[in-house]
Amino acid sequence: MPLLQSLPAAVFILAVATPAHAHDVGVREISVPAPERGRNVSVTVWYPTGAGGETTLVGDNQIFRGTEAARNVPLLPGPFPLVVVSHGSGGRVEAMSWLATALAKAGFIVAGPNHPGTTSGDSTPANTPKIWERTADLSAVIDRLTGEGEWNGVIDANRIAVLGFSLGGSTAMEISGAQASLEAYARYCDSYRKWDCAWFAGGKGYIDDMPVNVDKLDLRTIDKARFEQSNLDRRIKAAVLVDPGLARAYRDETLKTIEIPMHFINLGGAETIPLAVAAKPLAALTPKGSYAAIAGADHFSFLPECKDGASERLKSFGEVDPICEPTGRARADIHADIIKVASEALQQSLGK
Repeated sequence: MPLLQSLPAAVFILAVATPAHAHDVGVREISVPAPERGRNVSVTVWYPTGAGGETTLVGDNQIFRGTEAARNVPLLPGPFPLVVVSHGSGGRVEAMSWLATALAKAGFIVAGPNHPGTTSGDSTPANTPKIWERTADLSAVIDRLTGEGEWNGVIDANRIAVLGFSLGGSTAMEISGAQASLEAYARYCDSYRKWDCAWFAGGKGYIDDMPVNVDKLDLRTIDKARFEQSNLDRRIKAAVLVDPGLARAYRDETLKTIEIPMHFINLGGAETIPLAVAAKPLAALTPKGSYAAIAGADHFSFLPECKDGASERLKSFGEVDPICEPTGRARADIHADIIKVASEALQQSLGK
């Protein structure tokens, strides 16, 4: 969950090339009203399109490779399933473009917001546990895309899924029906001083792309009723959860009542997966749960492929996490495994 908190927002317009499938891919940026926020949120939509249009490199920058897509081209008639996506803590939805593009090529419309308060350059410990704001963002995206307008005509509102990574995995858990215990989460951080817990205790945050000093977060001061409330959106028919955060905090009884398929993915092997995101026990508790572990990966393998020299550039930014360090397998190969598992799970759950 404490993913890439220190890098400027410009570094997070991310994506990578993906293998060809049935469709070309279009991309649009839209603004969506988010009542929980009292403001609009920025949303990126990837979608199947016909050939043509002006090709753009989505998110190419000095650290990560960009993905080709056609900007603002016409929509195909559809109807297509919708996958709403949620990025990790301190990241951006553009960082999921390598996967979103692959899913759009396979016949899905993919849409996700940049979550205020937990986005690169705009991220603080106090905002991080407010999962209810993030689930409301996703529900607002669904409202907008299935409401009146051109998107409504190409989306099958009966085939909607969610896919989330890290803190986005927590978001996907809760919009699917999981509920967390604040005391269980606080007790976990009392003894586990890494990952999300280290972020809460670190006294640092980021506002307007600048580091700021903030008070250490005592989890027991969070609004308990909001943290523990149900954020279920019954329009969600399936979920893909990659290294989901809050893994030690979910209440077993709520996991046991989730009615939709829950496809869990961990990055790494049993001996390397952090306790903070270990998902195998969660899969065992959900009635329609499945579980896959991607060998030779780590948490940062979900990020786009890195350019040559990226490690040195990251160090120059003061980044200490091993974002671009090798893990024993090429990141492109790891991505191919994630794409395969996620797309097959979504096709099985939603159909095409």
